[in-house]
Amino acid sequence: MLDISFGEFVLIGVVALVVLGPERLPAVARTVGALVARAQRFVATMKADIQHQANLQGLDSIRQDLQDAAHSFRGQLESEVQQVRDALDHHSAEARNLAEQAAEPFHEAERTIHGGIVPEDAAPATEAASTAESAAPEPADAPPPRDENQLDLFDDMPPRSSAAPKTETPPQAHQ
Repeated sequence: MLDISFGEFVLIGVVALVVLGPERLPAVARTVGALVARAQRFVATMKADIQHQANLQGLDSIRQDLQDAAHSFRGQLESEVQQVRDALDHHSAEARNLAEQAAEPFHEAERTIHGGIVPEDAAPATEAASTAESAAPEPADAPPPRDENQLDLFDDMPPRSSAAPKTETPPQAHQ
């Protein structure tokens, strides 16, 4: 603390004994001791506060570094997620395109097979024209018109009996 040697302390003590006298010297020594102890505590408290502030300053810089790292990580993560979303959208569009391309031959085959058959939504428009052309109604027992594009499995159709329609009997339960 101070560069005072033991001899200097003895000299100060002798001067204090002569000036103050033997009755007041112990009370003054206690008061000086209490003041020195209080000064030491004050210095220690100040050192602790300064150290604490330095630690807080270091912690603040560490906290700021961590926040910066977290923000950069979040930005990287969001960009990665956006890239994955873009790739997913791109691949789903490609998949839809491929599905449409794969369905194209099926639609073409359907148009080829059903080329002579009129779809239901176009039936009302052509119904008036077909009724005007056919003056005589077809008999109920007449076979349906033959489509050249359709494979006929039964060249010889079995005759239909108009007298008694065939009814199915339900299977009997085994007891």
